Amino acid sequence: MLLEFIATIAMGFGVAGVILLINLITRGMLPRWSMPAGVGLGMLAFTIWSEYSWLPRTVDAMPDTVEVISTNETTAFYRPWTYVAPLTTRFRAIEHGAAMTHPEHPDVVLARVLLMGRWERSYDIRVLVDCAAGRRADLLEGMEFGADGGLEGAQWRDVPEDDEILGAVCNGE
Repeated sequence: MLLEFIATIAMGFGVAGVILLINLITRGMLPRWSMPAGVGLGMLAFTIWSEYSWLPRTVDAMPDTVEVISTNETTAFYRPWTYVAPLTTRFRAIEHGAAMTHPEHPDVVLARVLLMGRWERSYDIRVLVDCAAGRRADLLEGMEFGADGGLEGAQWRDVPEDDEILGAVCNGE
């Protein structure tokens, strides 16, 4: 967040320099209000660009094995442009390269779910997905894998067929 603040201030200085150059070339023909208005608009435009480009920049920085399965879009009164185009502030992703199965339980997949948020702490959660039964369990403390690869102490939850995690892990969607 601090780096974005510094970048926004730098954008303001850059726009001020361009306006000074234009004023120099036109021999002072620009009105006096053009400097603060231009700097303000430039900083606002950079901030909006930074907010809307956060998701693509974050996803592009991840390995190709990561798939975004859901996003959270928000609107806010202090960002009136978000009523026209909602802003994505969080997303969930599956890392397909980290999926594992046990030979004795081929329908049960251990998957890595990434929970990412703008200006928030990221979470890396391990989830067991039973593709045959349509259920899943989060790996928590106190759970253990048995000798046969089964999970002991799990709290399985039935999930609907259109669950994003179930679909991404079992169908590769």
